[in-house]
Amino acid sequence: MSTNLIYRHGTVYELLMRGLYGRHYRARYRAVASRIPGGADVLDLCCGPATLYTRHLRGNSVRYTGLDLNERFIARLERAGASGQVWDLHSETPLPAADYVVMQASLYHFLPDPEPVIDRMLAAARHGVLIAEPVRNLTASDNRVLAGIGSRFTDPGDGEQPRRFTEETLDELFRGYPEHVEERTLIAGGREKLYVLRP
Repeated sequence: MSTNLIYRHGTVYELLMRGLYGRHYRARYRAVASRIPGGADVLDLCCGPATLYTRHLRGNSVRYTGLDLNERFIARLERAGASGQVWDLHSETPLPAADYVVMQASLYHFLPDPEPVIDRMLAAARHGVLIAEPVRNLTASDNRVLAGIGSRFTDPGDGEQPRRFTEETLDELFRGYPEHVEERTLIAGGREKLYVLRP
């Protein structure tokens, strides 16, 4: 199964992510959703098939907008009743304003220089920025087969990303934002670390 096929079909993508996260798959979304109050404006970057919205926020009266490079994911999101825009976050275009700006498991795409996208998230957020990033990655496995699977499943079609965060390198990045960091906590059974920032 090709990487492009994985990222073209939301159902296939979700099944593979469930395989990667196992019993912690839903918990990673719940951890983010629990920090977003009802009625908020939410901007979800690299939203994928918008599982955060369809499974965890839709019943909470939020006004949700998802941004993703994948046109199929955006079309699926709009069919689900939310707003979506095809958007290349590598551009320097300012992000739409929202109460909460979210990114899950996508910050590694901006290595080795993720600060500009974090800065744009802070500029767009009225109340908070939530960034959850994997810190235990299959791609770092000593098992070459597992590492290869991890690389294929996390390539959205713009090329494999050779770099990933560890907990230490993620913490080091956010030490550059001491006036913004309000919370840091491991989620999803320790697979991801969630940072909550205030603009």
